Amino acid sequence: MSSPRTTTRRYWVAFRAMLVFTAVLGLAYPLTITLIGQLVLPAQANGSLVTIETDTAGTETVGSALIGQSFTDAKGTPLPEWFQPRPSAAGDGYDAATSSGSNWGPENPDLIQAVIERTQAIEESDGVRAEQIPADALTASASGLDPHISPAYARLQVSRVAQERGIPEASVGALIESNMQRRVLGYLGDPTVNVLELNIALAGLKG
Repeated sequence: MSSPRTTTRRYWVAFRAMLVFTAVLGLAYPLTITLIGQLVLPAQANGSLVTIETDTAGTETVGSALIGQSFTDAKGTPLPEWFQPRPSAAGDGYDAATSSGSNWGPENPDLIQAVIERTQAIEESDGVRAEQIPADALTASASGLDPHISPAYARLQVSRVAQERGIPEASVGALIESNMQRRVLGYLGDPTVNVLELNIALAGLKG
């Protein structure tokens, strides 16, 4: 049986260990990582915010390059003059506070119905056939926050966007190519297009 002195010593050792680990892991480590992030990758450390120049010679933050957003009117109807992102199951759409996918299996009737409705909407808005529509245009990502779409989905929207804006399709198509993010190191992943950055470039495109 431990003596009171031994028990007290153990408590004192445990208390000192708690203080040391709190200082190292709770203060020193987070501060070090924060400092490294601010010095080496300040844009990424601060949320990869996307800003644009305003008419008053200032800047305005319009979103993050890491979080998708909707391009719809007040009723939630997609605006045809903008490239549309992939569907989102996070809250009302791209809600970072409720990041998630639907978790529906491929035979889930709700998922099947959602895909049918999305297919019909795109067929109507973009004048294409169902077999031309890529999967990312019909299904949400696992996080519900994916800011990217496939080049195939972006190209599918070229005709509609060009017509709505009265500019040549070739100019809109070239914009996709210039804003495409290639495979990492030339072989990892697939090429993608960031919808927010593409739409910002589109806003500056003249006919």
